Amino acid sequence: MAVILGIISLVSLGIVIFGAYQTGGVAKTGYGFTALFALFYSLAGLVMGIVTVLNKNYYKPVPVAGILLNGASLACIGLILYMGGYLR
Repeated sequence: MAVILGIISLVSLGIVIFGAYQTGGVAKTGYGFTALFALFYSLAGLVMGIVTVLNKNYYKPVPVAGILLNGASLACIGLILYMGGYLR
């Protein structure tokens, strides 16, 4: 589940960034809500991945991939917020 949530959040962030690029940098309100949901999905996926890695009965590479995907998504969200505040 952590991998699926990471993929969903990264794809939705990619769509939001592409949509804002197409409109010349003017983001619609829906883009903000999509990024907010991507943040929640990433946090939930990160927690699920960490809990699964700490359990000794599971196959480790899949939850580690989920942690990496959700971490990348959180890094992208952080970069978007940083750039939005810095360029303003």
